[in-house]
Amino acid sequence: MSGAAPWVALLLAYAVGSLSFAVVVSRLMGLADPRTYGSKNPGATNVLRSGNKAAAALTLLLDAVKGWLPVWAVARWGGAWGLGDGTLALVGLAAFLGHLFPVFFRFQGGKGVATAAGVLLAFEPWLGVAVIASWVLIAGFFRYSSLAAIVAAVFAPLYYWFGDGAAWDVRAPVGLAVAAMSVLLLWRHAGNIQRLLAGQESKIGAKKGSPSR
Repeated sequence: MSGAAPWVALLLAYAVGSLSFAVVVSRLMGLADPRTYGSKNPGATNVLRSGNKAAAALTLLLDAVKGWLPVWAVARWGGAWGLGDGTLALVGLAAFLGHLFPVFFRFQGGKGVATAAGVLLAFEPWLGVAVIASWVLIAGFFRYSSLAAIVAAVFAPLYYWFGDGAAWDVRAPVGLAVAAMSVLLLWRHAGNIQRLLAGQESKIGAKKGSPSR
């Protein structure tokens, strides 16, 4: 990458991604810190364990927006600054990594499902819709948020590459970013995979007094 513009875009994307809205929303709404109960994961699913559905929904929305916004901004205005597909892909990845390792919260972040969904929606809206629909289908049928995230992560790069020429034109940097996010999502869910196999994973809606998952 040449010039300062790509680096500025990456730093801003990472900074936006580092906003841990599970913690911020919980504080503003007078709720317990989501890092102190349930799975201790600062994400919407764990906020839901507080019993406050509005807080969980707001966290989900804001976590998705922080993934979508930097990519959309580069797609919208980046051309004037010489920012191409490579920067676009890296910006999406930077926002996602910001959620996983937030500089404002001692690099202790969430698993990145909602933020990844926002990035995918910005890369290709129909790709995002397909992946979100997969999550909703699995979560609705099996009631495991982690299982839904794992399935969505596996299918995201497949959807992208097989949609080439039909729903969108594949761009290699974007495809690599999607694959990288999928691998990182699976890595962040390693413990959930073990609990699913052992039949010990908590289902969606479990209260914060339930066993920590």
